[in-house]
Amino acid sequence: MEFYTKHQTLRSTQADAEIGNRMYLFKNTTTLRLTYQIEMLAFTAKAKDMKLIIRLPKKAKIHQTLREFILESDGIIKIERT
Repeated sequence: MEFYTKHQTLRSTQADAEIGNRMYLFKNTTTLRLTYQIEMLAFTAKAKDMKLIIRLPKKAKIHQTLREFILESDGIIKIERT
């Protein structure tokens, strides 16, 4: 077990919804970048043998760093437009 000082805390994140073997993350933004939240959810999805579905507005742009991360994720992450 590791001990943390008052300035060191464990960081975690939670999907907006989990249905069956899918985790959903809803983002209402004009440009989506690769964030710690997305990295952690992808890690959790892989560990639980689930898919991470990120829902974005139709006109939202995806930053290059996120595009590369999606390509490296072996199909764990999928982008849906609404």
